[in-house]
Amino acid sequence: MSLLEVKNLTISFGGLRAVDDFNIDIKRGQLYGLIGPNGAGKTTVFNLLTGVYKPDEGIIKLEDKDITGLKTIDINKAGIARTFQNIRLFKDLTVLDNVKVGLHNHYRYSTIEGIFRLPKYYKVEKAMDERAMELLKVFELDGEADYLASNLPYGKQRKLEIARALATEPRLLLLDEPAAGMNPNETGELMDTIRFVRDKFDMTILLIEHDMKLVSGICEALTVLNFGRILAQGQTSTVLNDPQVITAYLGE
Repeated sequence: MSLLEVKNLTISFGGLRAVDDFNIDIKRGQLYGLIGPNGAGKTTVFNLLTGVYKPDEGIIKLEDKDITGLKTIDINKAGIARTFQNIRLFKDLTVLDNVKVGLHNHYRYSTIEGIFRLPKYYKVEKAMDERAMELLKVFELDGEADYLASNLPYGKQRKLEIARALATEPRLLLLDEPAAGMNPNETGELMDTIRFVRDKFDMTILLIEHDMKLVSGICEALTVLNFGRILAQGQTSTVLNDPQVITAYLGE
């Protein structure tokens, strides 16, 4: 069954088509990769899927619900969360509080209850603390819950960003170059983490990535973009052996 179905997605900036007739069908539970040269339109696709941009044409459906053109917060509530190529944490907040930010879609109290510290405020905060700690334990970050996010090493900041995204309880997780800036050992750990997240949370994952070892090691299917258009699409082994992909993307 399809979790995400995108048809004829198109957007132009200043007369230049950044994404042109993009189509994708991602099944529930898939690990799917979106690859291509720099400037191919990959992050633009993510921005369209998450409401940062509104498409000029096309339809985006999540579990057969049309989410095309919705605001970012409404798309997140519908079930899509993302991370970013350049890590976007609240670096002056603690590790615990960063995850709690992602919980506010599901745990709420009124302004009055918060200002006057009424009983519901303490009840909700306690529940949020407990849930945030559960997520931090998954990523072995619970021992650093009180650290400032800025004090974590780079690899752990990546994990924290994924934990915060998962706090919104998505059905589809978008990872934008999660291995960027990582050394080979960190990349290996990240591959294990992505597989673990998929299995533990029954998560469907779409990732942009340049690290071909990671792509070939975890992605079950791929779409290759070039100049905003689909160059190749299908099972990973088939796509990576496509002469067009080798020439345009791998530079051989």
